[in-house]
Amino acid sequence: MSLHVSLEQWRTLVAVVDAGGYAQAAARLHKTQSSISYAIQQIEDRLSVVIFQIEGRKAELTETGRVLYRRAKALGEEAERIERTAGKLAQGREPLVSLAVESLFPIGLLLDSMERFSQEVPDTRIELYESVMGGTDELLSERQVDLAICADTIPAGFAGDFLMPYRAVAVAAPSHPLHHLKRNPVLDDLRGHTHLIIRDSGTRRTREGAWDVAEQRWTVSHRTTSIRAACMGIGFAWYAEDWIQDKLRTGQLAQLRLTEGAERRGALYLVYSDPDGAGPSARRLADIIRENAAKPA
Repeated sequence: MSLHVSLEQWRTLVAVVDAGGYAQAAARLHKTQSSISYAIQQIEDRLSVVIFQIEGRKAELTETGRVLYRRAKALGEEAERIERTAGKLAQGREPLVSLAVESLFPIGLLLDSMERFSQEVPDTRIELYESVMGGTDELLSERQVDLAICADTIPAGFAGDFLMPYRAVAVAAPSHPLHHLKRNPVLDDLRGHTHLIIRDSGTRRTREGAWDVAEQRWTVSHRTTSIRAACMGIGFAWYAEDWIQDKLRTGQLAQLRLTEGAERRGALYLVYSDPDGAGPSARRLADIIRENAAKPA
């Protein structure tokens, strides 16, 4: 009999841990509980290890079991990526490309890129996730998208290409008290007013609030809500220039003449979820985005 542990058995181990028990794993995998128990027993016997130990009434992973679980989970994820890659190669062009885009990326440039792609590759659909900070990272890390445009940092375990810089400016409505000081405001002056913040769309909120400067704040989910509040004179904020060009032009918003911190600059990066497994449609969309981002503003 072969002493090798099969991929299916490793996947069973992962299911038991993730589901919280043998019965739950059996339901998730549509198998009998006895077959789940047998698979775990086979791993233990073939490798001469103990994966679970009984503590009270519950089976807990041993230290060896925790190591094997982590490795088995990584093995299963890699196998899934290989299977997805094979499927894309077999299909030729993939029917769907999913894209997560940090909201700081200029919307006009994004829509132009998507329109050009659709004209070139009309049979491939695009699924767009408009995300903020950690939300972009999560979509990428969880392999829910083929491509992502990330701001400032690239998630650990991924490699990306610099796409373009961005610039955000501090603004408030012309009627806001910060515009009517007898001197240029400093950061301490901001702390007495409402800071308008757009919520990180990630569930884990892994990004630190580097732009949070006041205890008094409104945190909203959409930039349109935040910008509307700023135009009403409710508070101040830093916005990407692309978002508020028309508001600055019509005088609904005005830049704050802060002595420091009046603008914040950063970089946007284009990142593949799986560079080796990216299909021809995903690669073409990435090329179009790069080409458009490189054009003079």
